[in-house]
Amino acid sequence: MDMFVAAARDPWFINELDIAARLGLAIVLGGVIGFERESSNHAAGFRTNILVCLGACLLMLLSIYGFADFVEEPNVRVDPARLAAAVITGVGFLGAGTILFTGKSITGLTTAASLWVVAAIGLAVGAGFYFASATVTVMALLTLWGFNKIEKKFMNAKKDRIIKIEAHDLSPLLSKINDMLDQRKVTIRKMSMETVAASRQSGDEALTRLILHVRMPSRKKDPAVRLLDELNKLEGIRWVSSE
Repeated sequence: MDMFVAAARDPWFINELDIAARLGLAIVLGGVIGFERESSNHAAGFRTNILVCLGACLLMLLSIYGFADFVEEPNVRVDPARLAAAVITGVGFLGAGTILFTGKSITGLTTAASLWVVAAIGLAVGAGFYFASATVTVMALLTLWGFNKIEKKFMNAKKDRIIKIEAHDLSPLLSKINDMLDQRKVTIRKMSMETVAASRQSGDEALTRLILHVRMPSRKKDPAVRLLDELNKLEGIRWVSSE
């Protein structure tokens, strides 16, 4: 009995039951955040978040308790944070793999950040900070789910689109296109023109393509369909598309 009491007071000792409890809690907390990511169809989903949180928890346990036998050695200095720092760096590379640049926008930043937070939760569980890890899990869920609703409704209502227009001669059409966009409160963010390849030529006369990077106004219904229909009805325009 005295041995167990002494072991419980030793900061470098942990029993098997506590190890299992911490690893199990890491699975639960990582799985809760992973479930939200999985339901939103993100690359790092349920199992990925569990594995990140579980692995971070194990490495934190190893960093604190795995080298307890060397604590009393005269020339050995034990630093419980050494592996935790390596975990943060390693998860940074994992999160970078979820970030994609599509040419129009960057996606995956939130998923990368969630992986970083999940790793931090695993480290906190491994160190025995149960309240902090549980609180951060709740806050992360509130951010990923609740704030996402607010962001979509108030902050990200306006949609960025790429509109491509092809015609034989765009010069007389530019003013009409600009007036049409102004009437619909569509903001032009970037504009470029290029000559279309031979596959889109009509006879011997080449087509010119106008590429517009625009921001559509915030409405419940997508106004892009009606805008494309009106652009397509302009005389001289041969082809219109939107991305």
